[in-house]
Amino acid sequence: MADHLRATIPKLGIDRKKILNDLSARKKDDCDFRGGRTFGLVYHVDQKHEDLLADVQKLFLEENYLNPMAFKSILGMELELVSMISEMCHGGSNAVGCVTSGGTESILLACKAYRNRARLKNRFRKVEMILPETAHVAFEKAAAYFGIAIKRIPVGKDYKADMKALERAITRNTALIVMSAPQYPHGVMDPIRAAAKIARKRNIPLHVDACMGGFVLPWLEKLGEPIEPWDFRVEGVTSISLDIHKYGYCPKGASALLYSSMGFMRNQFFVSTNWPGGVYASTTLQGSRPGHAIATAYASVVSLGEEGFLRLTKRILEAKKILLEAISDTPELVALGPPEVTCVAIASKDKNIGIYAVGDVLQERGWHLDRQQSPESLHLTIMQNHLDTISSFVKDLRDAVAIVRANPKLNQSGQAAVYGMMAKAPLRGFVKTNVAQYLADMYGSPGASSSESLGTLHSDSVKVSPILKMALKIFGKKSTLR
Repeated sequence: MADHLRATIPKLGIDRKKILNDLSARKKDDCDFRGGRTFGLVYHVDQKHEDLLADVQKLFLEENYLNPMAFKSILGMELELVSMISEMCHGGSNAVGCVTSGGTESILLACKAYRNRARLKNRFRKVEMILPETAHVAFEKAAAYFGIAIKRIPVGKDYKADMKALERAITRNTALIVMSAPQYPHGVMDPIRAAAKIARKRNIPLHVDACMGGFVLPWLEKLGEPIEPWDFRVEGVTSISLDIHKYGYCPKGASALLYSSMGFMRNQFFVSTNWPGGVYASTTLQGSRPGHAIATAYASVVSLGEEGFLRLTKRILEAKKILLEAISDTPELVALGPPEVTCVAIASKDKNIGIYAVGDVLQERGWHLDRQQSPESLHLTIMQNHLDTISSFVKDLRDAVAIVRANPKLNQSGQAAVYGMMAKAPLRGFVKTNVAQYLADMYGSPGASSSESLGTLHSDSVKVSPILKMALKIFGKKSTLR
């Protein structure tokens, strides 16, 4: 890292060929998403689709969507995208929305809007939102950024949000209830209709985080899967976040945030009238916005069409079926949930088979997948190109279980030891401090003091242990960071 921090702008520009050769060489150790070896991060269709999006990206490479009136082509595409996605989610004539840079921005904006609404409507001194413990961590980030208190509710044995706990958690300060479609860790749908009934009764907005499911649930339903209503068909759902750059198959970063009416959305707008530079207004967190992100999102959706989405979703279903059958046929393993959409969490039923050690063996064989805690599991996001590789993965999964059974010491070595330590660490504050220190070291200048960034800590007062360094290296690659 220090070498990168010491980089300087070259005296003379480097020629095109050398730059491309250098960048290509840097990619040699990156994960193989085109070959179906990753279970997350990139949602790939095929080379033809990738070439189309590359051409569209080049066409709108430098357009700056800071001013929609300067680039009306981008504005038109954003409005059409919102209209198409709203129709997909049964939004009706009053539904409105915008395209954002990703699921995190969509979530941040929704939380900001409901906080502002609560302050204006009820003048709450304290604004609270209610989250299932499986809700995405971006809501925690929003709470930290916008001064919102979180009230967490547990999930049941089926990993669905507990509705009795939801009712008990509501207070006069509740500005927002959050449900997931599905929640990321286990691919399980929260009971959105039941939550909406409670939200309506108490006159509280309900946001559905469908960043994972928004662009796959409609097609699963059309393919005959038993999907409970989760979108604007459910009375009481006031907003939905859904990522286009996941199962909408466009490059990062494009997500959508929809509201049931402008009455909710106007609370996310920022307008300043006193700046000497003129009146400033923005609908999202960004000022300058890359036009190519919206253009490629638009091109991906219209190029695939319903037929394309149904075809790709059918492939996902087939791959998921093969995987779940293999897990069911492996006595040591279980799929948590069970998963209802496209995320699968694999846990061990055998105390002698550490699932993190199984993950280590799979990683050595070239598979990229995430580790989870509470309970310990491996997380897989199933994508359409996995239909071509799932049989190979299943074989390696069974081999990995056999290898760990024959070599129990693997449970105490490698990344298995790191994740085991992290999952069981009782001193979360210590871990958090070390993570902050690691980030400060990553972005700081070599030898510079980090005392200011950490407040009461000096640069030498906390050292990151080798185990934590390894854990943080893994942490930096996790696909759950949107």
